Amino acid sequence: MIRVLRALMAGQGRALAWGGLLAVLVLAMGAALLGLSGWFITAASAAGLAGAGLVFDVFRPSAGVRFLAIGRTAARYGERVLTHDAVLRAIAALRVRLIAAQAAAPFEALARLRSAEALNRLGADVEVLEGLLLRLVAPIVAGAAVLAGAFLFLWWLVDLRVALWVAGGLSLGGALVFLLGAGVARRPSEGVEALAQAMRRRFLELLQARDALALDGAIPARQAALAGLEAERRATARRLDRIERLSGAALSLMVAAAVAGALWLGGTAVLRGDYATASAAIGLFVALALSEALAPLRRALSDLGRMRQAAARVAPRLDHAPPPEGLPCPAAPVLSFDGVTFRRADSSAPVLDGITFQLAPGERVALSGPSGSGKSTILHLAAGVISAEAGAVRLGQTPVNRIDGPALRRAVTLVPQRTTLVQGSVAENLRLAAPEAGHAALWQALEAAQLAQVIRDKGGLEARLGPRGTGLSGGESRRLALARALLRRPEILLLDEPTEGLDRPTAEALLEGIAAFLPQATLLIAAHRPAERAFAQRLLTLTAQGHLTATQSR
Repeated sequence: MIRVLRALMAGQGRALAWGGLLAVLVLAMGAALLGLSGWFITAASAAGLAGAGLVFDVFRPSAGVRFLAIGRTAARYGERVLTHDAVLRAIAALRVRLIAAQAAAPFEALARLRSAEALNRLGADVEVLEGLLLRLVAPIVAGAAVLAGAFLFLWWLVDLRVALWVAGGLSLGGALVFLLGAGVARRPSEGVEALAQAMRRRFLELLQARDALALDGAIPARQAALAGLEAERRATARRLDRIERLSGAALSLMVAAAVAGALWLGGTAVLRGDYATASAAIGLFVALALSEALAPLRRALSDLGRMRQAAARVAPRLDHAPPPEGLPCPAAPVLSFDGVTFRRADSSAPVLDGITFQLAPGERVALSGPSGSGKSTILHLAAGVISAEAGAVRLGQTPVNRIDGPALRRAVTLVPQRTTLVQGSVAENLRLAAPEAGHAALWQALEAAQLAQVIRDKGGLEARLGPRGTGLSGGESRRLALARALLRRPEILLLDEPTEGLDRPTAEALLEGIAAFLPQATLLIAAHRPAERAFAQRLLTLTAQGHLTATQSR
């Protein structure tokens, strides 16, 4: 939480400091207003009873009351404006920092973050952390400062015993209630958030799969599951609400005890003649006013569990080491693997073991082998999105992972099995790769991907696609992503089973269209179908153990 708090305060320290100062001023002026009002009423009554009402100065105390009332209102307005503006800016900066850090994260981390569940979770965590400043840190710091100031002023204006009972008692009691309440509320607080996220996830899954579920008659079961989750969430929320109300009741009892104690201590002191009745009233009314300093603790303890959980997930994502300065990409690069070994973090057996081969510029090469033999891994290594455990992957003489990122992306393009489209027009999806491309270039890429007629039938380049490319079939979405990759005109194009789901004539036309669109490009294909192997000039065969066993020229 401290790490996230530092990230939130970075760049907003001055605004937050001014907001905090105004928050302290609001609480201090509230306590001063009630204390002065109590003193004024008591002193005026005592003066009237003593027959000194005509000479009692009512102007300066009443002016002080008006000043404190107006000043408190103005300070409250300023505090809300400054603090909320600073917090909103801090949250926006945190989002930007998270995006920048994730963009520099390893490929495996980005692949995990790609799921809707992970993205929803991260967005919800950032929203929860907005309360870290507004509902936790700022109220606690301001309340502690005002209680410390109240102790000093009560000691000065009344006596030490009243100061210790009121300010000291409220400080210790408030801290005790907060710590105990936060401990009890932690699990329900975390549970409410987890169940809310589960509800959101299940509801989105129901919406996205509603057609298939309706055909299977499974919608009532899904609705019942959602209703069960909602009932559990409400029960957990009620439990959390009870804890919050009990904590609020405990804080109210402490304030009542502080008021009663101040009344008893002040009354006995007046009877002893230690000070005037009006001075005794100060402690009583200040104790009542300080309840405002404790009130935010009730809300903070119910949110603390959620904030701790969110901070634990966000903090590790804040920083990633910046990549070293990249080298330029060689012209007409030769792609080579030299003794490359790769294994996943959760596996002892290597996916690839000592792979060595070389691709000449303009060559078409297919990777063949059983599922899990490492074909896709070779493509990812060639694209530089993952790094080898041993050996080297080079373009020319330069290791792929040393080449400048933008330069590498211009030279090498990977089209994986799982592609991504965005909501918008077909042209907007294509121009993600080439913003300057005209309509003629877009249609050429669609022709090469054997998708032009499909797009014409759907309304042309301005045809709208829904979220994740809804409106196209799976195969059509893959071909649109392929057309987008072609528009980059890379020197090396890496294709992972590009003809999956196509009939033999369409698959052959697609491959020939790619070759015609990029006649000079080097093509490396993870091949699963005969059409892909027949298209290649050379075939590399992998075993299930990740060894390269044969090279066959065609």
